[in-house]
Amino acid sequence: METPGSFMHEFDMRSAMSVSPEERLEKYESLWMESGFKKWLSNFYDVMLPGEANEDYAEFFRNKIRERVNDPLVAEMLVPKGHMFGSKRLPCESGYYEVYNQDNVLLVDVREAPIERITPTGIKTKDAEYDLDVIVFATGFDAVTGSLSRLDIRGEGGQTLKDKFANGPRTFMGVQSAGFPNLFTINQASVGNFVRAAEPLVDWITEAMEFVRNNNFQRISATPEAEEAWTQHVAEAGAKILRSQADSWYVGANIPGKARGLLTAPDTAPVMRAKRNEVAAKGYEGFLLQ
Repeated sequence: METPGSFMHEFDMRSAMSVSPEERLEKYESLWMESGFKKWLSNFYDVMLPGEANEDYAEFFRNKIRERVNDPLVAEMLVPKGHMFGSKRLPCESGYYEVYNQDNVLLVDVREAPIERITPTGIKTKDAEYDLDVIVFATGFDAVTGSLSRLDIRGEGGQTLKDKFANGPRTFMGVQSAGFPNLFTINQASVGNFVRAAEPLVDWITEAMEFVRNNNFQRISATPEAEEAWTQHVAEAGAKILRSQADSWYVGANIPGKARGLLTAPDTAPVMRAKRNEVAAKGYEGFLLQ
């Protein structure tokens, strides 16, 4: 079974707007009672596309949050706004929103009252100061390229991967960058379970390395032409998918100064597997073997 997200879920290929409001609501309610990503990946297919169906399901989701949070002001801080459903990951949770009904929990919207500084006893925002015992920093994750850039990896001519990625990642199929021979990176498709999407890629890389060894080559490197074509594909196709429509880590928007651009492949997991297999079948077309 092949699915776009490498999950055991398949989209309902009917348009959400092609059925009656009653049938649509029944579908939404049924999915709401399911766990995990089924709310996304077993839904009407056009819920995951910009348009009326996406907004219809987004409002259903917002109302579910409003039902669970007692304070309407707190609920409005928690409901997703300013981006389309599916462009950011929602908590697939159990009891998360009910936590905000507890007397010992206070929600502060730092977009309205930004943090000004850390004090000896806690945090000061624009509006107030809060005494805290522990501060858990859970922001600013430099996804996908951050960990690679911090390693000071150097390729041909001494170029660093950090400099290579200064204006956004440049790769061929997300697995290699021109000028960095024998360096493979693991990237994922635009949707889905990372582990299930990454495991076939690891197998593909292993087979590529065996091909290099068995044919007495010493190195394999993405060609500049293949890298340019792929980078252009990511930019053009990526602009059409939901993840590119929101300010999120998927496009590097959470890191000040980071070049904006889709950090994952714009294709589904099955499409990515097919593209890699085609490259391998053609003797690793797009790679220079020496």
